[in-house]
Parts: sequence; C-alpha cells; structure tokens
Amino acid sequence: MPITAESIWAAAPSTTRGQPTPLSSDPKGERIAYASNKSIFLRSIDNPAISRQYSAHTTTTTVARFSPSGYYVASGDVSGTVRVWDCVGEGSTKGEYHIISGRINDIAWDGDSARIIAVGDGKEKFGHCITADSGNSVGEISGHSSQINAVSIRQQRPLRAATASDDTSLVFYHGAPFKFNTSLRKHNRFVYGVAFSPDGSTLVSVGADKKIFLYDGKTGEAKGEIGTSDHKGSIFGVSWAKDSKHFVTSSADQTVKVWDIEMGKAIQTWRMGEEGTVSIPDHQVGVVWPSGRSDGLIISLNLAGNLNYLVKGSKTPQRVVQAHRKNITTVTAGTAPENTLFTGSSDGQLCSWDIGTGLAETIDGEAHTNYVAGLATSSEGRIFSVGWDDSLRSIDASAKTFTGTSSKTDGQPKGVAISAGSVVLATHKGLEVSKDGEKQKEIKTGFSPSTIAASDTRVAVGGDDHKLHIYSTSLDPQKDISDPNSLITALAFSPKGDHLAVGFSSGKILVYKCEDWTVAINRWSSHTGRVTSVAWNSTGTHAVSGGLDTNIFVWSVAKPGSRVNTSNAHKDGVNGVAWVDGDAKVVSVGGDAAVKVWKVEELA
Repeated sequence: MPITAESIWAAAPSTTRGQPTPLSSDPKGERIAYASNKSIFLRSIDNPAISRQYSAHTTTTTVARFSPSGYYVASGDVSGTVRVWDCVGEGSTKGEYHIISGRINDIAWDGDSARIIAVGDGKEKFGHCITADSGNSVGEISGHSSQINAVSIRQQRPLRAATASDDTSLVFYHGAPFKFNTSLRKHNRFVYGVAFSPDGSTLVSVGADKKIFLYDGKTGEAKGEIGTSDHKGSIFGVSWAKDSKHFVTSSADQTVKVWDIEMGKAIQTWRMGEEGTVSIPDHQVGVVWPSGRSDGLIISLNLAGNLNYLVKGSKTPQRVVQAHRKNITTVTAGTAPENTLFTGSSDGQLCSWDIGTGLAETIDGEAHTNYVAGLATSSEGRIFSVGWDDSLRSIDASAKTFTGTSSKTDGQPKGVAISAGSVVLATHKGLEVSKDGEKQKEIKTGFSPSTIAASDTRVAVGGDDHKLHIYSTSLDPQKDISDPNSLITALAFSPKGDHLAVGFSSGKILVYKCEDWTVAINRWSSHTGRVTSVAWNSTGTHAVSGGLDTNIFVWSVAKPGSRVNTSNAHKDGVNGVAWVDGDAKVVSVGGDAAVKVWKVEELA
C-alpha cells in the first residue's frame, strides 16, 4: 500500500510591509522562484498548481534567483547563508556559503552563471562576491554605510555591478573581480531596486522617494530621472522586458506601471484594489517580467501574497494566484460542492481549494484576525471555523464567503466539531453547543480541553488531565477514560461512529470501540512526535495521521501492524490530514504553508 507524492500546492511568497520582495523567472519564462517561510518554491507560471519545493534552509528564506543558464538557483536566508542548488534534476545542493552575519536581501548572477553577489544587512559587511561552485571570493562589496536592498550584475563584458542601499546611494562596481568604482546619490530616501537591462546598455534604480533614475550600463553615468511624480508611493520592484526598451515597476500606491525609456513615460498602468480606496494588502511589493515569453506577461506581488498576472491592454489581472503565507493549522474536506478543500492558517486566513485544479481562493468577508484553531464540515456543506480571536464563524462553501456575523466564544477555542446537526466547540474553559448561530448550551469543565471530535451520537474531548471524556450530543457526561500515556492531541470518530482514534503527544494512537470503550487497536505507534491530526477514510477501513515528526502514516484496521508512511512531508511538522478524491488521495498541510497531495494505492 504505497503512499507517493503527487503534487505540491505552493505557499504564497512571504511579504513584509515596507520591504521589497524579490521575484525571479527562469530564462524560458516557464517558472518563477520566490521565498516562503523556510522554503523556496519554484512555481509553474502557466499552471500554478505545479510547483517544486526546496527545503534545505534551516532559517527563514528571503530571496531566490535563477541562474542565466536556468540550471541552478541561488537562495538566501535571514542567517546570511546562500545556497546554490540544482533546479532541473533532484534539487541537490551544489554549495552552501555563509556570506554575511545577517539577512540576505538580494542575490545576482553574472552572465556566465559562474559568479554571484549576495547582499543584505550584515554587521561587518553588507555583501560579498563569490564563485557559485566553490564560494571563492571574486571581489568586494564596499561603499555603503547601511544595509543593501538590491543588487544587479551586467550580463555582458566588461562586467559591471550595482548595489542599492538604505543609505540612499547606488554603488557602481567594475569587475571581475568586482571593485568599487563610484557612488551615485540621486535618491534622497532608501533605494529599493536596481536592475541592468538585458542588453547591458542601461541601469535603472527605484526607491522610497517614488523616483526612477536611469544610468549608462557601462560607465555608470547618470542619464536622468524618468516619470517624475508618477508613482505616489514607495517603489519596491523593477524588472526589464527582454527588448531592453521597457521596464516595469511596482509600488505601495497599489499600481504597476510599464515604462518606455525612449518616450520617457509610463505607457500602461494597473491599479489593484477598489478605485479610490486605500488598501494596504494591495501594496505592490514585487514584480517580474518573465523573459523567454511571447505574450508579454508581467507578474506582480501584493502585500497579501497574491500573484497578479498582468497583460497589455487589460486593466485588471488576467489571473490572481492566491495561497497561504503562514503556517497552515487545520484542514477539512468540503461536501457541497464536492472536490473542495478548506484550510486555515496562523494569521487567520481561510482558503478554499479546488482539488481538481489545485488552485486556492481566499474566503471573502470578515476573516479571523488570529490563529485558526479548527474547521468542521456540516452535512449541508456549511463550513464552521474557530479562531484565537475567540470567535466562531460560518462559511458558505458554494459562495466561498463568510456568512452573517461571528459568534463570540467564552474562551480561547481549541477545536470545533459537528454533532447531530449542532456545532460543538471546545475552549480552554469548557464546551459550547450552537445551532443556527445561537448558543444552545455551555458547560464549564473541571479540566482544560485540548481537542474535540464528534459523531451523530457522541462528543469526545481530550483534556489536560490526560483523560478522554465522552459526552452525549447535549453535553451530558457519559464516561471518563484514563490513560497515563500522555496528553491527547488528536481525536477522530470513524464514519459509522463505531470507532474513535485517539492520538497522543507521545506519538502513539489508540483506537477504541465506542460500544464498550475497550481498546480495539494499540499498535499504531510509529510517530516519534506529537500526533496533530487523524482522519478516517469514508469506509472506516483505514486512517491517516500526521505529526510534528514530519511523518504521515496510513494505517489499516484489518491489519493493525501494517502501515505505510512518508517522512519529511512538511518542514516544521504536519498539522492536518484529510482524505479526498474518493479515498484515493490524502492531502496534508503544515508549517511550510503548503498543501500536499499524496496518492494512496492498493488499500488492504
């Protein structure tokens, strides 16, 4: 019964307000690369559901750049480490280099794919030049007194490089080896972006002063400013078209603009968000103009992590690709419409996923403002969510929008379940039952609940007293089961309600018979860390579990000693699992903010 990886639905790029977010495209214009949490994702442009994840970084990643050859990616993180790795084969790491003692903000390759310059916010220095295959020094990055935000290398000989800094200057280098040549101070605030044109004739810089300056790509001589006062906010990103006559900028004024350097003005503008309104999530913090394409597609990134596909002649994005930016904390499969998946994350975002296409949509309406602690699906298709903003919300699965107003809970929610048509939720104080948006009953428990599950006839609750507590659907106590194993961290009733799977912080899973509460299975004990989620298939013959040990196990009721697993499923642990596609597949979510689909065959 093998379990094999089928697809990765990538996390959204990580963004920070007031900072640029680099995007990179491969030479063929087929994929984009970006940093997200502790991973790097390479994502298909034409089919965004197809992606590849590089997870060798041990700290939060900040930037990824394709080499001009298209065979390698150089990526950086907040610890000052740069990794060079194969992006065509199996993703093996070619080199790991510690560049500076702080965050890497940007990386640039030379035209031979042999040298890289990495820059950022270090203590002793703000950047360094090295060979990509050995890490040998090939010059110095000097002339700045504050962190460097961006770097670009001229692809033609004689080699030139430029860096842009918070000290308002742009430094021009001759190479190789790269040496300081001149310091240019045209900007009067932070300089966020710098880029040589593909033919090497022109250099452009953009910054927080809303200005754009052009320079000679060979000599560094200033050519002047372009588009005076066109942008009304900081300019975070700049990228050239392959014709070297046009470039695109992205700004905090919610706009993306295409510039013609011969005409000296913007020839196309896209404004995101509703006209006349100020929307911070629609700040455009990154942009890339993929080379190698004939359709002129431009991809911009907003602060909310959405990738906007922009084409000439259209005032609105051709496509908006959405996903989670933060740790996905919970998942549930929808029933109406079928073929949908719902996920919640630690920042309060909820997404609906089309299992057929692998694409997500953020749920419209007033979302949670904090950690989403649980999701539950009713038989009518309504989705219920609870969050650490102490609220219960409902979602119309078909419309993909929140319905009505939220209900306040009497404590911090620990989970939510559906029982006999009612919504049952656990808080750190006790249990609550709601129906049709009205609270029906509330009880205080003598313990703090840790997790909850429900069938049509029972409610099961794990407590910090290391006991399993069984209630009726009206929350009348029925039975307490003591197990000194460890804290109960996951619960799941089988579809018929005849078995209850109980996962513990020790990694063990017990299965109880609900008719007499005897242990039916005690051999599901392969996790080495806390069990975070258990889900049964539709027939109750198998269960899948995920844990903080990054493992996913598929278990058999008929053969308790039989199991299959996949390790390292999610960096920083698996937080949720669910069966989809008629039990042929399992989906998992985790700390890397990605959704992964696993194919399960030959269930015994």
